[in-house]
Amino acid sequence: QVQLVESGGGLVQAGGSLRLSCAASRHTGSRDTMGWFRQAPGKERVFVAALSWYDGRTYYADSVKGRFTISGDNADNTVYLKMNSLAPEDTAIYYCAASSRLGVRMVNDYNYWGQGTQVTVSS
Repeated sequence: QVQLVESGGGLVQAGGSLRLSCAASRHTGSRDTMGWFRQAPGKERVFVAALSWYDGRTYYADSVKGRFTISGDNADNTVYLKMNSLAPEDTAIYYCAASSRLGVRMVNDYNYWGQGTQVTVSS
């Protein structure tokens, strides 16, 4: 079992920044991927960004490219999501997730999920 604990959400004005953190209890395997997803009220959970521990590659949804950056500290199994130029449409609950598969971006490919952290962007 892998436990994931997110932190760093909050309320920010449009144009502002936030950094989310996700601490994992352990890796899921040698080719695991850590991802961030978000879910706005009344909408499906969608992919935001992912980091492959195996080769360091990063993946982003088109809606956040150039504004969000995913990074990680392999030594302590922590992944970060730095969010810049936030807009009201970024308002959602942000979830950290872990997958034993390499470079995946679909919700169903992830085995473990955190409890989520609320991000609210005011206009």
